[in-house]
Amino acid sequence: MSSANGVHLDIGDHHVVMDNGILKMTLSKPGGVVTGIRYNGIDNLLEVLNEEDNRGYWDLVWSKAGSTATTGTFDRMKGTNFKVIVENEERVEISFTRKWNTSLLDKRVPLNIDIRFVMLDNSSGFYTYAIYEHLKEWPPFNLPQTRIVFKLRKDKFQYMAIADNRQRHMPFPDDRLPPRGKELAFPEAVLLVNPIEADFKGEVDDKYEYSCENRDLKVHGWICKKPGIGFWQITPSNEFRSGGPLKQNLTSHVGPITLAMFLSAHYAGKDMVLKFQSNEPWKKVFGPVFIYLNSVPNETDPLQLWDDAKIQMMIEVQSWPYNFIASKDFPSSDQRGCLSGRLKVRDRYISEEDIVCGEEAQVGLAPPGKVGSWQLESKGYQFWTKADENGYFSINDVRVGQYNLYAWVPGFIGDYKNDLLINITAGCDIDVGEIVYEPPRDGPTLWEIGIPNRSAAEFYVPDPNPKYVNPLYLHHPDRFRQYGLWERYAELYPDGDLVYTIGVNDYTKDWFFAHVTRRTDKDTYEGTTWQIKFDLDKPNYNSETPTTVDATFQLRIALATANAAQLEVRINDQNANPPLFSTGEIGHDNTIARHGIHGVYRLYSIGIPGSLLVNGKTNTIFLTQANNTSPLQGFMYDYIRLEAPRSTGHDMYI
Repeated sequence: MSSANGVHLDIGDHHVVMDNGILKMTLSKPGGVVTGIRYNGIDNLLEVLNEEDNRGYWDLVWSKAGSTATTGTFDRMKGTNFKVIVENEERVEISFTRKWNTSLLDKRVPLNIDIRFVMLDNSSGFYTYAIYEHLKEWPPFNLPQTRIVFKLRKDKFQYMAIADNRQRHMPFPDDRLPPRGKELAFPEAVLLVNPIEADFKGEVDDKYEYSCENRDLKVHGWICKKPGIGFWQITPSNEFRSGGPLKQNLTSHVGPITLAMFLSAHYAGKDMVLKFQSNEPWKKVFGPVFIYLNSVPNETDPLQLWDDAKIQMMIEVQSWPYNFIASKDFPSSDQRGCLSGRLKVRDRYISEEDIVCGEEAQVGLAPPGKVGSWQLESKGYQFWTKADENGYFSINDVRVGQYNLYAWVPGFIGDYKNDLLINITAGCDIDVGEIVYEPPRDGPTLWEIGIPNRSAAEFYVPDPNPKYVNPLYLHHPDRFRQYGLWERYAELYPDGDLVYTIGVNDYTKDWFFAHVTRRTDKDTYEGTTWQIKFDLDKPNYNSETPTTVDATFQLRIALATANAAQLEVRINDQNANPPLFSTGEIGHDNTIARHGIHGVYRLYSIGIPGSLLVNGKTNTIFLTQANNTSPLQGFMYDYIRLEAPRSTGHDMYI
């Protein structure tokens, strides 16, 4: 389908219409809310039962400075001024702005906001982006969330697709409301007790079951099967999203609703909230993202729309950064820079030679900070890539600015950060040469549990309670996305906690994926203590090695997530007070409740005096999750390793 006469713009008193002959989009004026999308014979793909300002819109959540919450005042943003930026047959770009001044103090978020929409000739969709600006003299505030929302017609769009193996026919939004639905442990999770379509009876619906990591979150949306129409949200770049490639965000969910999430505290907690201080200027461009519409003829399998959407996604990715965006705040490719190099890993207890990390190594440029700070960074831009099989990497089209170079490598604990401040300028092509990551290591490995991959997915994930099932995730690689799995721990260990014996147990079968509390008969909760049992054989000391009593062993504990929990470590004495190590209360990732398998990565290195260990006998490490006011407090471990003391000669453990 193509347009014969280019893009047309019709400006009325209260609405603006963009039309390229393929689709017609109507927006409120001067608000900038998408009120209608006409396509393929359907007058409006958006939910006509909703009010006009509740169909397609940008929104944010903000709070006053000093707030520690991840919520605040909801603002469905509406412009107060409309302007045409570009208007010709090939392209139309329009702007809806809202300015801030001191008369709005405490009434509205202190930001200047410019929301843009772009339509191209012969394009089956439209682009949208926004520019947020905070001036230096304006008051401080917090910004926990911002996003784009499209609410589609529930009588048309009932099939949702997020990935090749994550797509299904979905319930109606009415099914979530009483008496058809029953709220479970939190409002987002609803048991469908009397749904409109009987096949959904007994299922759990929760929008968090459809979350996705940024690095995989490029296209998602909905299919109308009669007629065959697809509505897709395509994000060709992650540069403007917070939290780096592993940050998880919402996608599409019952509504039918599709989202473009730019900033959120989901799976990270209050540390992810963007906080502005006094005298802090800031400007950021969120987007552009592409809203893509496609169709198939009658009698054609409508699931072909998903395959076509993936092809279009690749076209958008390859076209990034777009050369048709009119704002000076969105730089074109020739206004950006590039950086390349090669990453290796040095771990002398694994290999005498530096190790080529392979294709899974993640390398990125993010704003200057501490080691690993990128996973909580939200104000600036991030640019990530994968190294190839020989460790070579290239990060292209980086915005001008100052960055640190970060990396992390599956199979190795910890994070890499290059100490040099990297200055990206327009047209630069920086070669950092060979960089070497030396992961934390004091001595050879005595034993290990899990895989250092920032996820708890390799551990034992139980089947869901038959009363709380999402059938999509039965026999699925993402089986952890089922509701209520935290309750299964007490069912598996009703009389005592998990005991794991090195050399006997298998972490894929015997290490529960989440270290949670246990519910008692009195409807309260108690902390739980897991045990790791291992034999410590007498080492073959050389003359330069200290005795076991004098030596220090290193216990490395990498956490994949933590939620209002406290980890205490004791050695061979469960009642030792104080414990050898305590994290204090850490984390508000909420990953356990939100059916995730990781949140914010944390690594702890705990020195164990040799005097606490016994040669030739079984030793026990006690891991206690001490906080116990909720069923959702706990950890997910990524990886645990015990290292022998550093050897001055050959490895002393074989």
